[in-house]
Amino acid sequence: MPTDRISGSLYTKIENRIATIEFGHPASNSFVSELLARLAKEFDKLSTNPDTSLIVLKSEGDRAFCAGASFDELVAISNLDEGKAFFSGFANVINAMRKCSKPIIGRVQGKAVGGGVGLASACDFVYATEAASVKLSEISIGIAPLVIAPAVERKIGKAGLAELSLSPTEWKNAYWAKEKGLFSKVFNSISEMDKELDFHTQKLASYNPEALTIMKQILWEGTAHWDKLLIERAEESGRLSLSPNTKNALEKFKK
Repeated sequence: MPTDRISGSLYTKIENRIATIEFGHPASNSFVSELLARLAKEFDKLSTNPDTSLIVLKSEGDRAFCAGASFDELVAISNLDEGKAFFSGFANVINAMRKCSKPIIGRVQGKAVGGGVGLASACDFVYATEAASVKLSEISIGIAPLVIAPAVERKIGKAGLAELSLSPTEWKNAYWAKEKGLFSKVFNSISEMDKELDFHTQKLASYNPEALTIMKQILWEGTAHWDKLLIERAEESGRLSLSPNTKNALEKFKK
């Protein structure tokens, strides 16, 4: 059953050289700051684990993949330091995924919003179902997807990022995401997706782990500056979260 813990859940299982990370939260698998910190640490730990060759990232349940960062924590931001810390959560996770020595395979069974799109973008290969629509809703509440933008742009290009971020109330379907390069494969059902995912990851895990690590490095060439860039973006996002326009928009959403 999905977790009912307000701090969320995070479990890792290692089998046949495949590490499967499963996260969950009762609010559509969104992320509180504590859960983001745990996820970043888990990627760091698995990066140096000699018993793993690759990582599968999935979320609990059969509905939403990830609703992004905690809305309650966003609303509670009262100063710039808090804002920077809040938005640094996804910055740290994306950087941990980027620097992880193991390829990361995403399993997206349902809708992804905001930071959830960022997570999928930071994966190296993504399996999805037809239910996996995506949306970047940030501008509609007065902020912008600044932290995740580099990861999203890396997958779908500047034009795709513009189309997604500047239509913040519009869901893009899974086939749009596949056409743009965010998703690698799209399936009719979760069972079909999982069958192919299992076959693919078992094959990948049987290959030379050194080759997988080198390929991962190649895929992320040119992103070393993200350590600094994403934290700068987090600070800018924190500033936006304190603006009167954003506070007014958030009040409307609360109601």
